[in-house]
Amino acid sequence: MGTQGQSPPENYDSRQNQSEKEKQKEKAIDDWLPITSSRNAKWWYSAFHNVTAMVGAGVLSLPYAMSELGWGPGIAVMVISWIVTLYTLWQMVEMHEMVPGKRFDRYHELGQYAFGEKLGLYIVVPQQLIVEVGVCIVYMVTGGRSLKKFHDVVCSDCKQIKLTFFIMIFASVHFVLSQLPNFNSISGISLAAAVMSFSYSTIAWVASVDKGKQAHVEYGYKSDTQERTVMRFLAALGDVAFAYAGHNVVLEIQATIPSTPEKPSKKPMWKGVIVAYIVVALCYFPVAFVGYWAFGNGVEDNILVSLSRPHWLIAMANMMVVVHVIGSYQIYAMPVFDMMETVLVKRLRFPPGLTLRLITRSAYVAFTMFVGITFPFFGGLLSFFGGFAFAPTTYFLPCIMWLAIYKPRRFSLSWITNWICIILGVLLMILAPIGALRDIIGNIIDKQYKFYQ
Repeated sequence: MGTQGQSPPENYDSRQNQSEKEKQKEKAIDDWLPITSSRNAKWWYSAFHNVTAMVGAGVLSLPYAMSELGWGPGIAVMVISWIVTLYTLWQMVEMHEMVPGKRFDRYHELGQYAFGEKLGLYIVVPQQLIVEVGVCIVYMVTGGRSLKKFHDVVCSDCKQIKLTFFIMIFASVHFVLSQLPNFNSISGISLAAAVMSFSYSTIAWVASVDKGKQAHVEYGYKSDTQERTVMRFLAALGDVAFAYAGHNVVLEIQATIPSTPEKPSKKPMWKGVIVAYIVVALCYFPVAFVGYWAFGNGVEDNILVSLSRPHWLIAMANMMVVVHVIGSYQIYAMPVFDMMETVLVKRLRFPPGLTLRLITRSAYVAFTMFVGITFPFFGGLLSFFGGFAFAPTTYFLPCIMWLAIYKPRRFSLSWITNWICIILGVLLMILAPIGALRDIIGNIIDKQYKFYQ
């Protein structure tokens, strides 16, 4: 009996050792993956990462969006979007550590907790990928266009170079930077990008003030038919939605901040978010309102194009845009890198290491470069994507998760607030793509879209 009694402990020890090895292997992989590999970020990392993610080159198209919306609706949409997205961002920061001892380091992990393992993945991952990959492609085109604009302004007598080559030059930077392992390793690039975004936004509205209100400026809707006016109004809603896309990376940014029960990560994260949103307001509102005031409905879809002089200032602003979109591209690419590497290492059992990272990340940069070169009018599709994917992940998906997890009392302030955000977000998701699709079809008919420019 005594001999038989020794067997179960040996089997138990064997199972325990096996379980311990599995945990150590899992931890080693998590320590290698870009989102969870470094957790020593400070609150100000959150501030400039969020500024870099939020204040994209889309800020330069806000005066054009205002021209399609008009003064009253435009101001209302801009202010309501700022308030709603700040509220939903606060919800995501709060939900990051709602379960004691666990952190939802990725958007889809929070979705899985709220909706279930499989349904959460199906709801969140496709939308998050559309946003992040779409933004990377747009920034690939934007970086190339800004480089071309800089070249054309500085060297107006030089031979014209195709946009394709400038996109390739811009992409070459990312083949190198994409090898940086995690968010904290790109913090210097993100800080430079945040400073540049604030700088070129300031240049845009200060130069507009200096230029003054143009002669014969008009603020009425410029479309020749009522149907086109309505459709462009709806498309402009998508442009505004695109300007508030930072929610897609907020949990991943918060994952880099250390956390203990006494000092949870939500406190420094929220401090950084508040600073970031103040900067967002200082960038968005002056550019949108002053740009529209100066040029009216004749403003270009990029305010820097309307501001053709002084040449040196416009050249400098375009180079600032280049530096900024370099940082923004990396911020939005990092969660995609994490998804790819997680699937390859955890599911397909590829060994983690430099070779895997070099191949996968270079392939992703090459893919976004190829799409950007092939469809250099990709920015024209932003209104569609802005409503279709950006609106859910930014305006109302956090509210649905909040209601599913916390289950606030019906007709309480929290319940009413979340349902208002959900209704506004769903309307935006439905209406913006309708207007954008009509605009896209019109541009195709007018043959304004050209491949490989």
